[in-house]
Amino acid sequence: MRNIEAVRYKQRLDNLFSEVSAFSGYIELQSHWARYLCILVSGFLETSVQAIYSQYAKERAAENVANYVTSRLRRFTNPNMEDILTLAAMFNQEWRDCLKVATEGELKEAVDSIVANRNQIAHGANVGITYVAIKRYYQSVVKVVDLIESNCV
Repeated sequence: MRNIEAVRYKQRLDNLFSEVSAFSGYIELQSHWARYLCILVSGFLETSVQAIYSQYAKERAAENVANYVTSRLRRFTNPNMEDILTLAAMFNQEWRDCLKVATEGELKEAVDSIVANRNQIAHGANVGITYVAIKRYYQSVVKVVDLIESNCV
């Protein structure tokens, strides 16, 4: 991962996951943290996708085009895997196709689960997400962000 904004967000999350793991004997406390971490992981995904594609536009396009792309990306919120694939296709259909193949199965499930749980949490629903599950999803989301970034090189 090279995008500075994505790296900083990831470091923040890595530190928080380390701190929460210290509560291993307190399942209920970890469960509350899992909900908070779910929202942060969803934000990490959203922010990283926006930052990576915005950086790509700034490095490759005229300033006015890059500004337009960046302003449009600000509206890209709570993306599930299909939304991410659609966005990738707007930059390059090949990127979408490669990303779709690379994320089928576990990675797609992780992204979609994070976003679905985030939306339920935000609307006050009870979700059964655990610390173990959110940590696994986070690791998958990091892989997805790395795949997106590798397309933009």
